[in-house]
Amino acid sequence: MATYTQPKSAPIKEAGTADNKAYLRDMNQSIANSHSNDYKGTKTSGIKIRGTGAATKGVMARGPMA
Repeated sequence: MATYTQPKSAPIKEAGTADNKAYLRDMNQSIANSHSNDYKGTKTSGIKIRGTGAATKGVMARGPMA
């Protein structure tokens, strides 16, 4: 017969301790055609894949290629 260990409670973070001011400062807020911060650059790393034709979602493959 299998023996099981007793479940342990995970530490709970106190509510309201997040750094909201830093979150709002770093957020990319946009109104009409202007925005508050520069957006992250597009990823250019990867391998260009063949047979994409009229691709609308990109032609680069990333990750492990087996």
